[in-house]
Amino acid sequence: MAFSAAHTPRVSDLPSHDDVRITAAQSVLTLTQLIISAPDLASGVTPTLEHLVTHTAAVGSAYFQVSGTQALNYQVRAAWGEMPKTLEMQHLAVHGLPADTPLMRALVSSARPLFFDDTAAAPQTVGFPELGVASLAACPVCDAGGRLLGAFLMHTLEPHRWQAEEAALFSMVAGTIAGLAGRLAADEQAVQAREAALRALGLALEARDGETRGHTDRVTVLALRMGTALSWGPAQLQALRWGAYLHDIGKIAIPDAVLLKPDKLSGAEWTVMRSHVEAGLRFAAALGFLPAAALDVIGDHHERWNGQGYPAGKAGEAISLEGRIFALCDVYDALTSPRPYKAAWTAEQALAEIELQAGQHFDPELVQVFSEMMTADRSHAT
Repeated sequence: MAFSAAHTPRVSDLPSHDDVRITAAQSVLTLTQLIISAPDLASGVTPTLEHLVTHTAAVGSAYFQVSGTQALNYQVRAAWGEMPKTLEMQHLAVHGLPADTPLMRALVSSARPLFFDDTAAAPQTVGFPELGVASLAACPVCDAGGRLLGAFLMHTLEPHRWQAEEAALFSMVAGTIAGLAGRLAADEQAVQAREAALRALGLALEARDGETRGHTDRVTVLALRMGTALSWGPAQLQALRWGAYLHDIGKIAIPDAVLLKPDKLSGAEWTVMRSHVEAGLRFAAALGFLPAAALDVIGDHHERWNGQGYPAGKAGEAISLEGRIFALCDVYDALTSPRPYKAAWTAEQALAEIELQAGQHFDPELVQVFSEMMTADRSHAT
C-alpha cells in the first residue's frame, strides 16, 4: 500500500552507517551534474533511472513528461531496465499515460513520492496490473508554479514491499532530480513554443509568396545536414535552424509590386528587394531571444565569398560560418525549384553550378562538404 503522510520516507530512513548516507549524497551530486550538463532532458534523466534500478528492487524505471502545452498525455521520454511485455505496455509506450489516469491525478495533488506494494490493491494504480506492473513508486515532477509536468516511476513485475531505505533513496534521488527535470521540462516547452512560432513566421512569408512554398523547410533540412556533417552540437544546430526559419523574414516589408513581380526587376526595384536583409535583422533582433548565430544566417546569407554580395560586401571568412553554410543551401534550393521565369534545374545541374562557384560565390571548403553530402544522396538512391 502507499506510504501514509505519517510515514513519509526520509533520508534518515537510510541505514545509519555514515558511509551509506555519504554515498547516497554523492550519488545525488553526480546525477545532478549529469542532468545539468546533458545535451537534452531525456539523456540527462537516464542515469537517474539506471541508478534507481541498480540500487533498489525495481527491475525497470521510466520518466514520463507531459506532451504539448495542455496536459492530455504523459509520454515516455526515457526508460531503463526491464519493461513488461504486455500489449497494454506497448500501447502505453506509443501513446503515453492519459492525464486522467488515477495515478497522474494522485500525483497532481501530491508533493511527495507515492509507493504502492501491490498495484492490484490500490485505487490510485488502477490499470497498472494490466500493464504487468505489480508494485510501483512514483515521484511527481512539477514546474515552478506547481503544475505537474511529469513523473519518475520505478516498478517490479511481482508484488514487492518497498523497504524504508528503498523509499528514502527514491525520495532523495528522484525528488532532487525531479526539481531539475521540472525546470528543464518547462524550459524545453518554452523552446518548443518558440520553435513553432519561428517556423510559423517563415511559413507565413511562404503563404504570401506562393512561388517559394516548401522552401523554408527544405533549406532548413539542408542546413541542418550541413551542420551535422561538420559535427556541430545541439546549440549550434538550434541557432542554425532558427536562422533558417527566419532567413527571409524581412521580405514581409517588401511591397507586393516588387516581391511578386513576375518579370525582371529594375535597378531601383533590386535596391528595394535587397533591403529585406536589414529589415529581417531588425525584426529578428526585436524578438530578443535569438542567438547571434541565428542573426548571422539572416544577415549574411546573401554575402559572397569574393565580396560581391550584399548588404555589407563581406568577403571570405569575414562572412559568418552560418551565413556561408546557408548561402549554399539557399541557392541550391532556388536552382532546383521551378519559378515563373525558369524551370527547375536537376540536382546534377545545380550541384555542378555550386561547384563552379567555389571560391567565387561560396566558401570552397564548404562546397566540398556540400558536394560530398549531395553525391552520397545520389549514390544511396541508385
